Amino acid sequence: MSVNFAALWICAWVMVNRLGDRSHRPLQRSQGRLLFLLMATLSLGWGGGSPATAAAAGLCPAQLGEEIEAIVSRPEFLRARWGIAVQSLAADAPLLYGREAEQYFIPASNVKLMTTAAALVMLPPDEQIRTAVYWENDDADAAVVRIVGRGDPSLTREDLADLAGQLRDRGIRQIARLIVEDQYFGDDPVHPNWEWEDVQAGYGAPVNSLILDLNEIPFWLYPQAVGQPLRLVWEDATQAGRWQVDDQTVTATAESPAFVAVGRDLSRPILHIRGQLPVGGQPDRSAVSVPDPSDHFRRAFVQILTAAAIPVGESHLAIAPTTPAGEAVAAVLSPPLAELVRIANQDSDNLHAEALLRQMGAIATATPNLLPPDALRPNAATLEAGLAALQFSLSEIGVNADTYRLADGSGLSRHNLVSPIALVQTLAAMARHPQGSVYRESLAIAGQTGTLRSRFRNTPVEGRLAGKTGGLSGISALSGYLDPPNYEPLVFSIMVNHASHPGSRLRAAIDDMVLRLAQLQDGC
Repeated sequence: MSVNFAALWICAWVMVNRLGDRSHRPLQRSQGRLLFLLMATLSLGWGGGSPATAAAAGLCPAQLGEEIEAIVSRPEFLRARWGIAVQSLAADAPLLYGREAEQYFIPASNVKLMTTAAALVMLPPDEQIRTAVYWENDDADAAVVRIVGRGDPSLTREDLADLAGQLRDRGIRQIARLIVEDQYFGDDPVHPNWEWEDVQAGYGAPVNSLILDLNEIPFWLYPQAVGQPLRLVWEDATQAGRWQVDDQTVTATAESPAFVAVGRDLSRPILHIRGQLPVGGQPDRSAVSVPDPSDHFRRAFVQILTAAAIPVGESHLAIAPTTPAGEAVAAVLSPPLAELVRIANQDSDNLHAEALLRQMGAIATATPNLLPPDALRPNAATLEAGLAALQFSLSEIGVNADTYRLADGSGLSRHNLVSPIALVQTLAAMARHPQGSVYRESLAIAGQTGTLRSRFRNTPVEGRLAGKTGGLSGISALSGYLDPPNYEPLVFSIMVNHASHPGSRLRAAIDDMVLRLAQLQDGC
């Protein structure tokens, strides 16, 4: 369809000026925006344009509030609650825009911004977590060994095979007794106020001192012939004999939608699967959390030692932590802290964030005078100590402790309460911190990496936003650093709670706001 855009501009100009004439006032700023939006709509509808077209015009800082209010005031958000803070990264800059900026919201995974910031303030970025095996006697043919965990969230079966190889290289050919010490954190691995739905899922895996393969049990579901149940394939084939499967799945017709819901019994190895996949469609990868992470680790290590020709006579879990006697004969190290922080933020990995929080707690409880005397109760659990260490570390860089209340390190808990200003303060403070570049590089990049990989593509925001997403039912959030093309660098936090629309609708509205921020320009 051929369109004369010059004629369209003229018609639009006449329409807008008639609106002005009716009120006997000159063309107002809002009417000028109507002209631009009308042409943007025409361009998108007839010219094959993109969202970037509508975001191309400049926006004066004085107009920002009106633009954002127009989005949050849409009828679909009548019952939703928005919290927003936007600020220049310049030192001591006032808020450029705020809406309930100092009020509490449930922040979802934006909590990770605070956890990882505190970890980088408290610990060096090259810090690594060591998992070691100690030889407690001198008999290589009937060794007594103890493996001691320190909460490395990256530990895999390949690492356990590496440990087995190191033991074999030291001449250990048989283990009479294997002691598995999973006591470094000391807390219940399952968070006390995570929801039932979450603790069943792989993303809500328990957090202990000997984590293995993210403490999740992954599997694939494949469509078969129409009407048949989906085919279940465990990534670890040994799991097939351990689980009873309650299978309520079906292979649907090719035009049917795909949906899968999985869960597990809390106390028994029963896997519940519901849903459907279309015939000929893509398989679905799902995961449930490990029911008993300590025993899961023990069984896996015995299996790997046996495969390495190091038979194990007996194995058991240590009742209490010890100072290991004897020589450390094998060890593996986690990636540096900077990499663990990147996984927590860029991939929004809950387990890594929770492990970092407990690392801070374990160090705080083991290091006298690290925290102020009143910061920690006597005999505080590792989770509690981690939250105290987080608050102290963030206070050290200027984040007001009254602007948030945290219950976990990942944002999975609905008990977390965080204000937009708390996140803005955290981001701004870290921009000036010696580890600021490590922190910023850990974030997802709009249109390119992590959880922002598929957002803001082909817009002025692509590549210019480093941020952290967040989402729970009725909740969506995005906070981060933005470098507008024609304005000074910004830090912002946008959160919405109590929404009834799908997450995709909430993310779209947030993205609209960020596109407005990218339109800001100096000199007006």
